[in-house]
Amino acid sequence: MPSFTVFKGHQSGNPVKSTTTKPDNLTEDYILLRVTASGLCGTDLHWRHTNMVLGHEGVGIVEAVGPHARHLKKGDRVGWGYEVDSCGHCVECLQGYEVFCSERQMYSEKNLDQGSFASHAIWRESWLHKIPDALSDVAAAPLQCGGGTVFQALQGIKPTDTVGILGIGGLGHLAIQFAAKMGCRVVVLSGSERKREEAFKLGAHEFIVTKDAKELTVSSRLHRLLVTAAMPPDWNLLVPILAPRAAIYPLTVNLGNFSIPYLALISQGIQIVGSQVPARALHKQMLEFAAMHHIEPITETFPMTEEKITEAMDKLDRGEVYYRAVLVPQ
Repeated sequence: MPSFTVFKGHQSGNPVKSTTTKPDNLTEDYILLRVTASGLCGTDLHWRHTNMVLGHEGVGIVEAVGPHARHLKKGDRVGWGYEVDSCGHCVECLQGYEVFCSERQMYSEKNLDQGSFASHAIWRESWLHKIPDALSDVAAAPLQCGGGTVFQALQGIKPTDTVGILGIGGLGHLAIQFAAKMGCRVVVLSGSERKREEAFKLGAHEFIVTKDAKELTVSSRLHRLLVTAAMPPDWNLLVPILAPRAAIYPLTVNLGNFSIPYLALISQGIQIVGSQVPARALHKQMLEFAAMHHIEPITETFPMTEEKITEAMDKLDRGEVYYRAVLVPQ
């Protein structure tokens, strides 16, 4: 039975090298691939103390295909994200909202023995996405979750809309690029002046510092606000700059309560849109859009070893990663 290298979370918080054994022959539409790059997502920090293989922003090369595979072949370059399977038959699945399927499988729930922190992985063909030639492995990896998350939050946007991006980090710097290339006016809200110049280079049209502000002023009220900052914002400061019927997308994981002035939701028709796991149907569109418009994450690369994975995770935990960390197998 074949085995391959994986890196699991550990009670110490420092990932450890291990192995996963798989059947000799692939069945159904399963695909064996060799991992060539893996993004490090903030969600991975939540699992670093758990005995499971880490990573869900994977890119790799197909090495073998199961008998029912129809679209992929050996040598194809593919990627995958947080969700890796669903029932395929419920209403949510049939309508393209498989992220709400009660039987969906996230990499962290029913696949504890594999992830993208690994030398290889085996996934179903229908959950893998071809990578456009214009995107390198390192650039494509963070798009599998981070890119898909912000791309989904921008669906249905109009070029005449104003989009607010709260926070310029791993998600925020991608959101700026996507929104700008969609033709929107992009307003960046940040806690300090530190990233002003970089925000404009990424495509922002306005930059507003929120720290110590008593009131915010924008040239155009926000039709959509993507919250990519790690900490919950002061909603009393932000609500006045939202347009009527604006939509708020909380995109970072926070275990606390979501608290916002109740009257604003009623009087202004403001919506809170919840799902942050990107739908499978959007992955292909997102990757093609990114390739066409030269949208790429700003990355730091680390060798995929115990020592360097720990270093990258510690750096991310301190908020010191220069936008996105990517692990490269040795």
